[in-house]
Amino acid sequence: MGKPTGFMEYERLDRSYAPVADRVTHYQEFVIPLSEDQLRIQGARCMDCGIPFCHQGCPVNNIIPEWNDLVYRGDWETALEVLHSTNNFPEVTGRICPAPCQESCTLNLQDEPVTIKTIECAIVDKGWEEGWIKPLIPEHRTGKRVAVIGSGPAGLACAQQLARAGHDVVVYEKADRIGGLLRYGIPDFKLDKTLLDRRVAQMRAEGVEFHVSTCVGEDISVEELRGEFDALVMAGGSEEPRDLPVPGRDLDGVYFAMQFLIANSRKVQGVPGADEGFINAEGKHVVVIGGGDTGSDCVGTSTRHGAASITQLELMPRPPEKEVKELTWP
Repeated sequence: MGKPTGFMEYERLDRSYAPVADRVTHYQEFVIPLSEDQLRIQGARCMDCGIPFCHQGCPVNNIIPEWNDLVYRGDWETALEVLHSTNNFPEVTGRICPAPCQESCTLNLQDEPVTIKTIECAIVDKGWEEGWIKPLIPEHRTGKRVAVIGSGPAGLACAQQLARAGHDVVVYEKADRIGGLLRYGIPDFKLDKTLLDRRVAQMRAEGVEFHVSTCVGEDISVEELRGEFDALVMAGGSEEPRDLPVPGRDLDGVYFAMQFLIANSRKVQGVPGADEGFINAEGKHVVVIGGGDTGSDCVGTSTRHGAASITQLELMPRPPEKEVKELTWP
């Protein structure tokens, strides 16, 4: 896997970012990718571990050392096949996954893990650029019909796998566009929505049918779906926010994060009627309660609005600059 001595020969490199003064003026992605030559060198740093702990860290069981090795050897198309064997949407995880695989990398014991997430993203982006990613249309149909309720990442991956197995699949989404949290919950500056549109087009070609603005339980009943389909998949996700029962919670100007982020994404994406319900932080003094990814998305969005000030509050103590490897790895 890779070059056994590569981790000793090559410096770790990762993607960089556009200057802050530039990126806060727009909602486009701002990550600057590595060159193809740089990526091959980074693939060489995968050190042929006896036990690849990155497998343990990856929630979707990506076969990481294999596609690192293939990138190092310049076989990008095979690397894409290996990556797609475990992951339907690596262009998404390659952008927004927190990459626990890298935390589990043996080289992270020295704070220099292989840049797995960067290589993953580069593989799939190159696949689209080269035209290697095409609809996979089944040769035979089963005659079975499956309804998938919800078009977030779970629902879409499920629908794609079922369609490729030869089933007739219909996806129901209550929002006006496909994607669930990927579409409106995650800001465009972290995930360009043309990536979703491209995958949805692939899935349509594979035979998946999409119904938007259709709320199961209101616009169509579960009983109707049971009568029409052989199986139902419940992939609605979790949309109930955790509230704070504190004095002042009911005052004007206090919002859940998803209220703020979804309204902003609808406006950025030019959804008709998006001005209604839009929450504008321009000139406001913003307080964000929560220090995780969602809180950071609120900070980034408020900054782009032109907030007068932003204060972020976190309940937990400040984490150390470097974790204690003996306690946390792998």
